[in-house]
Amino acid sequence: MWLKRVQVGLLHVAVTLTLLPINSTLNRVMINELAISATLVAALVSLPYFFSPLQVAIGSYADRHPLFGRRRTPYIALGLLLCIGGAVLSPQAAFVLAGNRLPGLALSLLAFGAWGMGFNFASVSYFSLASELDEEGRSRTIATMFFMMIISIIIMAIVIGRLVEPYTPQALQRAFFLAGGVAGVLGLLGLIGLEAPFAPVSSVAERHTWSEMARAIAGNPQARLFFVYLVLMLVAILGQDVLLEPYAAQAFGLPVRQTTRITSIWGVCFLLTLIVAGFIQRWMSQAAIARLGAWTALVGFVLISLSGLPALIAVFYIGVILLGLGTGFATVSNLALMLDMTTPESVGLYIGAWGMANAVSRLFGSVLSGAVRDLLTQATGDAVIGYVAVFAILGGLLLASLILLRRLDVRAFRERARQPAGLVEQAALAGEAHGG
Repeated sequence: MWLKRVQVGLLHVAVTLTLLPINSTLNRVMINELAISATLVAALVSLPYFFSPLQVAIGSYADRHPLFGRRRTPYIALGLLLCIGGAVLSPQAAFVLAGNRLPGLALSLLAFGAWGMGFNFASVSYFSLASELDEEGRSRTIATMFFMMIISIIIMAIVIGRLVEPYTPQALQRAFFLAGGVAGVLGLLGLIGLEAPFAPVSSVAERHTWSEMARAIAGNPQARLFFVYLVLMLVAILGQDVLLEPYAAQAFGLPVRQTTRITSIWGVCFLLTLIVAGFIQRWMSQAAIARLGAWTALVGFVLISLSGLPALIAVFYIGVILLGLGTGFATVSNLALMLDMTTPESVGLYIGAWGMANAVSRLFGSVLSGAVRDLLTQATGDAVIGYVAVFAILGGLLLASLILLRRLDVRAFRERARQPAGLVEQAALAGEAHGG
């Protein structure tokens, strides 16, 4: 089983490698070197999360329509091909967009749209496959996938940083071709022999519609609280993704190679928190670790904001380190909280709802950050002020999430979720009556 876990991990790494150069290098080039609107860049790089509601339909369709005797492998392969094709095309689309708005926008929507759609095809399929391969060892499979992902991010960010030094459009495109080629090879190794043909129907993962998830959240006060908490926390933590590298370029004049290395710093910090969290969770609750992560990230946001106005690069890097550590602690603890905020009877329902919160947060956080940066840059004539304001707003959202976290009660959530007259059961009965 360890080999299959590694293979699923390779699929996760392959898809991640198509996201990495876009989120760590191309976003900076588009905003800083090509002077493209940060709002437009944020919208383009957020297309995978805009398309995420389709995951339910993709998963259900794959369950009912296996290809070549397999329910997951063909859809993973299709998704990975779309990811690679879209990612490799995205730099050229960005260059056209900078010089010729309408053709560039059409090409960008094609490239980033293919990448975003491929992400959803591949990710829902390999996560479903990971769940089906080893139902008793799902947590070990997920841990393996994320450990491999972080290691690959650290290594590939360093490699891409070297490839784009000195920066030229040709160097950028070579880096993307390399990332796409490596992703293709790793994806092929991950797929060979992974899924057995004609898997039994009983292994199909539980699936729910978006409306069922929304009703489940609306009917449980603690579920509503946790959903809002997740959205605020994730908007704050993830909203800086599209702007951190361009900010470093604008405020400190860092070249592309050094801003790309910021991703490596984040990866190392995240890896450290994975190790540390494993030890401290023996003495601290998941909520306490989540608070530790949020406060650490909040201090990181404060330092990153303060570093820009007098251009203190050492303060910036300290802030980046604290943000990475805080993000790691927050991610580990909140993944555990997501599992706690479920019931044995409706695991898929609530995990799907928390996944919906993640998708909403990534989309809203990126677009909000880009829009605020653009508006304040235009109003003040100083791009640094726009970036500083964004980081201050994200820090405020993180502080608001901490207030909500104090009101979270896992026991009250589970008691309400298990009530026979709960909304989940009402929804099921309504569905049966409508079907009859």
